[in-house]
Amino acid sequence: MPTELSRREFSWVLGGPQGGGINASAEIYAKALSHGGLHVFANIEFHSNIMGKHSYYRVTAAPVPVHSHIDEIHMLVALDQESLFGDAPERKHYPSHTGHVHQVARGGGVIYDADLKIDPGRFGRDDINLYPIPFFEVLEEALKEVGKGGQSRKYIVMRNTVALGASIGISGYDEELLFDAIRNEFKGRKAEAAEMNVAAVRAAAAYARSQFKTKPERRLLPVPVESRKDRMLIKGFQAVGIAKLKAGLGMQTYYPISPATDESVYLEQKGPQYQCTVVQCEDEIASINMAIGAAHMGVRAATSTAGPGFALMSEGFGFAAITEAPGPVVFLWQRGGPSTGLPTRTEQADLQFALHPAHGDFPHIVVAPGDIDESFTDSFESFNWADRYQMPVVVLLEKFLASSMFSNDGIDMSKLKIDRGLIHQPVDADGDGYRRHAITADGISPRTIPGMPGGIFSTTSDEHDPEGHITEGIENRIAMMRKRMAKLETAAREIPASSKFTLHGPRQADMTLVAWGATKGAIVDAMSELENDGRSVNFLQIRLMRPFPADAVAAILRNARLTVLIENNYSAQLGALISEQTGIALDHHVLKYDGRPFSRNEIVEGVRSALSEQKKEVMVSHA
Repeated sequence: MPTELSRREFSWVLGGPQGGGINASAEIYAKALSHGGLHVFANIEFHSNIMGKHSYYRVTAAPVPVHSHIDEIHMLVALDQESLFGDAPERKHYPSHTGHVHQVARGGGVIYDADLKIDPGRFGRDDINLYPIPFFEVLEEALKEVGKGGQSRKYIVMRNTVALGASIGISGYDEELLFDAIRNEFKGRKAEAAEMNVAAVRAAAAYARSQFKTKPERRLLPVPVESRKDRMLIKGFQAVGIAKLKAGLGMQTYYPISPATDESVYLEQKGPQYQCTVVQCEDEIASINMAIGAAHMGVRAATSTAGPGFALMSEGFGFAAITEAPGPVVFLWQRGGPSTGLPTRTEQADLQFALHPAHGDFPHIVVAPGDIDESFTDSFESFNWADRYQMPVVVLLEKFLASSMFSNDGIDMSKLKIDRGLIHQPVDADGDGYRRHAITADGISPRTIPGMPGGIFSTTSDEHDPEGHITEGIENRIAMMRKRMAKLETAAREIPASSKFTLHGPRQADMTLVAWGATKGAIVDAMSELENDGRSVNFLQIRLMRPFPADAVAAILRNARLTVLIENNYSAQLGALISEQTGIALDHHVLKYDGRPFSRNEIVEGVRSALSEQKKEVMVSHA
């Protein structure tokens, strides 16, 4: 039975060679839909080479909230043949993909370049509508209108805009909204480019309307003007970057690595306005150690990386913990591993790595937000935790969240306040009795900032006494280990439950889904579809991985009638953590580890398959 979302959403895909301008076109299209009052979710998949390989951008929109994509495509727009049929003819063994024609919904449409001269029989579908458009010819006509006739070879990349215009013409969406989006994108010195693109859209839309009378079964219209609400379109790396600046970030260090680099580049652009210094270091070892030094100097510090870079930060991470630095906060953007693995694909396989990043026993916090709002809130609070508990913090995110675009009604910042933690208040400015690593009941010793009278201290990566002097004394070692680890208990006590986990849906349900991170969107959207099977459904989303909210999670799971774990990795890493912390093994696992995010269909089919076939573990892969 269709849900309100599945009845009203529209799935549009633009595919083409990397470097063909699909990003720009798709994002302008997404903004035009958003300006028309629609909820929008958009995600991109691209190969890790620089140019040429197949990439595609999927934009899903609806007049009701949408947080995920579906497998079906209502309109496919292809800039090349590979987007239609895949690369099997060139790669007979293990082709990279099989194209997208087979994903087009019955009654859907396919727009492609007529110059490819594809025999319609090759599509093998008589239930879809084909719209061959002579991209080059239409572009030439558009350029004539703006006084640039005969230059279509020079502006060949604008085939992407022709494809976009054809899509608008066939689907019947408001062209003016698209023109506004284009002009907002190309301002100032780029205004001429804006008018060229507007002309290309207008020419392509007119051609499509004049040549094709049959429309796709499903089309998308703007929301009536009086019902439209202003929303922003935002990507995960932007939400994190803004949160960092709002939290008072003073130094960001990084070494370029996909998918973390986008966040640092964003901060390089915005940081100077907020007195934030961004340093591209020579490697990840320098990145974390420079950030630790900044944290000791009283500056809020962060570094951003992906799995291979985090592997190089191990020793530095332990150094931050034993010296009780107030940070840094490490933003770990997950991609497919191991080693270089799948550099531009997504995965949730670094959870256990984030929990055990260095040798020995040491305290640190790990938090894993699941959407834009949580990315903002958790990123902001992670700096408060680093200061308050004087330990490194890992914010665990995915490539999928970094590069996906979400509609957002606005982030509530009213409850977010900067807390720099316990600062030493000297009674006697000339005294020398300050102990940076003083033994305290909650494990937290007052820290000082540079220039504070009486605040001089020593610290070292060797075991040290309360004054920071190296010692291997037995009693001191025991006391220092207990002091440092006590901070985790303090954090567990003080961090509010709202930052630890969320139970979506009814408190008691026939089936409880359990997951973490950015699978949240697909699960939230899938819940109503799963309820159509006659079961009530709720969803336990876990955010705080260390210190783990074991008692609360155990209480929910012991009450659950049936549990299904959903994770974007091979080994069910959250399931292992839950089992370790609570002794509870979840009933079923639905896993995906092909480097792509869960579609909503995969969530629904995976859960149904696990239950109907009574399987402990189901692997899904529709991509």
